[in-house]
Amino acid sequence: MKHITTLFISFLFTYSGLTHAENKQPLPNIVLFVVDDMGLMDTSVPFITDGHGHAKTQPLNKLYKTPNMELLADNGIRYSNFYAHSVCSPSRVSLLTGQNSTRHHTTQWIKHDENNAGQFGPENWNWQGLNKSHQTLGKTLSPLGYETIFVGKAHFGPLNSVGEDPLNIGFSKNIGGGAWGSPGSYLGTKNFKRKKSNSPYQVPHLAEYHGKDIFLTEALTLEANKAVTQAVKSNTPFFLNMSHYAIHSPFTADKRFADDYENIKEMNTQTKQYATMAAGVDKSLGDIILHLNKLDIADNTLILFVGDNGSDAPIAGFHDIASSAPLRGKKGTHYEGGMRVPFIAAWVKSNKNNYWQKKMPITTGKIQEQMASILDIYPTITQLLDIKDNKSKIDGYPLQKTLQNKTDNNKPETFLMHFPHEHRSSYFTAYREKEWKLVYHYFPKHVPVGKKHTNYNTQHLTYELYNLVQDPSEQNNLYKKEPKQLKYMLEAMKSQLQSEDAQLPKGITYQDIH
Repeated sequence: MKHITTLFISFLFTYSGLTHAENKQPLPNIVLFVVDDMGLMDTSVPFITDGHGHAKTQPLNKLYKTPNMELLADNGIRYSNFYAHSVCSPSRVSLLTGQNSTRHHTTQWIKHDENNAGQFGPENWNWQGLNKSHQTLGKTLSPLGYETIFVGKAHFGPLNSVGEDPLNIGFSKNIGGGAWGSPGSYLGTKNFKRKKSNSPYQVPHLAEYHGKDIFLTEALTLEANKAVTQAVKSNTPFFLNMSHYAIHSPFTADKRFADDYENIKEMNTQTKQYATMAAGVDKSLGDIILHLNKLDIADNTLILFVGDNGSDAPIAGFHDIASSAPLRGKKGTHYEGGMRVPFIAAWVKSNKNNYWQKKMPITTGKIQEQMASILDIYPTITQLLDIKDNKSKIDGYPLQKTLQNKTDNNKPETFLMHFPHEHRSSYFTAYREKEWKLVYHYFPKHVPVGKKHTNYNTQHLTYELYNLVQDPSEQNNLYKKEPKQLKYMLEAMKSQLQSEDAQLPKGITYQDIH
């Protein structure tokens, strides 16, 4: 059945449909489709290029089956150098505000009940997350008449904080969003609740699915489509933040797709579970697109598909190159596998006469190689709608020119990811500018982390310097061979940290960075 759905969606993508007169054109609907822990290789869509702008399929791409992502990529534009923070909460706050984590100070994933700064993390980092002072996409779009719908994982703040509930930060509906970063369970038969009886957490607002044989991804998709239908019936434009808990642990088989991975020898049981969850997210994407077409609003709906950090896939048979091969590292690390994520932008159905599509054309079937990041989504949306946001500092840059597969010479070719905490990689800043990447380690002689994290920390190194064009797998550290480039990158990194009021690890001052 899912293959028939995919073929039908393919037809709808290419059908031009009816148009609205420009002077009666309703505001565009916007779907921000966020997948938790989906790295650049957790899909059958190749994002890596061959040096000539053409897609280069990697071994990991061949393991996954995500046909609806393939259709979205064919009918929109994908980015091969799109960056996020290496863990979820910083990325999620940045997506809604357009600010770097150095500025909003949510630099670590938020633990629901305590400050998890780490042994040397800044005590006053913003572990309370989003609050009423933050100008979010929801707050920005609501005054225009948008129905602002949040579905799925929030993780914007701990228990009893403002950010715990998306209703407090600009959304008019919240289905499933709370303080936790992972679901209690993905299974309706377990009421989406944790096994431990003393744990209060279960994914909220889904009681009608309790006891039913349904996967969380499917339940959230059904609820998203219901909310979209209500908005359309009331003749209201909508902003849907469809934010899946998948593919985050606990890895649980979505049995609808188990047969597709049963005989793949490169995958062990846990890897197969992970792959079925990715397939479920892909099915959700297809179901939402199909629903938008049925409602006859697809040509007036923009969809932005993005991962929130690098992959956490437990890929069997690929241990030497990890879950993001040929990129190095994974979620929580300072390497490209922790920071590079999939991003696809498309109008759901092409219509050259649509007012908004003419205002923001998106090239189809191409791969944009110019750098971009999660910071750029907020200003892209506000520029589309001619919103002048003077309430907060925006660190991102609009993607309008690059969406046409053009080079934007005014767009900064930089991304800074600051992580003054503990994880798989700890206490570092990563700074990329054009083809160069610097990683600065604040505690080079001693990395104060638990044993499970030490494999991803670089002991006794202050600097890592890579040319990502020549060395995309980050194997050749050039900091000794390129002293002038190292000095330039270090000064640029430090300047940006200071300009964005970054919080440093305990005991470190800006004078110590050299």
